[in-house]
Amino acid sequence: MATMTNAQRKRYELLYESCLVRPKRRVALEQLVQRITANKARYAKVGKALGVPWYVVGIIHSLEASGDFSRHLHNGDPLSARTTHVPSGRPPTGKPPFTWEASAIDALRLRGMDRWRDWSVPGTLYELEGYNGFGYRDHHPTVPSPYLWSFSNHYTRGKYVADGRFAATAVSQQCGAALLLKRLIATAPSNGGLRIATPRVLQLSNPHVTGGRRGGTAAAAEERLRRVRSREAGRRVR
Repeated sequence: MATMTNAQRKRYELLYESCLVRPKRRVALEQLVQRITANKARYAKVGKALGVPWYVVGIIHSLEASGDFSRHLHNGDPLSARTTHVPSGRPPTGKPPFTWEASAIDALRLRGMDRWRDWSVPGTLYELEGYNGFGYRDHHPTVPSPYLWSFSNHYTRGKYVADGRFAATAVSQQCGAALLLKRLIATAPSNGGLRIATPRVLQLSNPHVTGGRRGGTAAAAEERLRRVRSREAGRRVR
């Protein structure tokens, strides 16, 4: 099973700390978070069977199937048949139509999430990005994965429009997992509690994200991230 490096952990922390929702996307973000929270019991049932936090199941469901319980968690294909898109032929056992829970458990086990134990913020972001694939990191390192960062200040354009096909000018219209995670954490008191180890839990200055106290923490995190990106660019040039 692949592991996260210390450098990757630090990068996730910096991106997360400095992540701000774009104002015009705020309403869409709130609606998605409310929908995920409303289905917490169903996500928790699947998560409990595998040791996966309920909010991770909910975030994946939002991204892969738009929160539709008639669709496979693997890729959004209909539960009336086995999946036809990557990964195809799932679940491999049983007969369709499949229940959402059975399919979701198969999807998470296929990705190895039942064996993952680091559900800190960086660990969670690593697993969420891996669910979609590391194509951006490996082949388009200047484009932060929209699967995580779409609707945020970190993402502008560039996305895979089909399996293995990248378009530099395409713009994701789907809210990224990192924003969903951050907002779910911020609203934890109202959703029954959400325990997660955060990297130096920062109160960002943007009220669209946290509603927290004002300060320079987001700017400081952005500056640290800029320096990391500069060093990475230097290593690629050499």
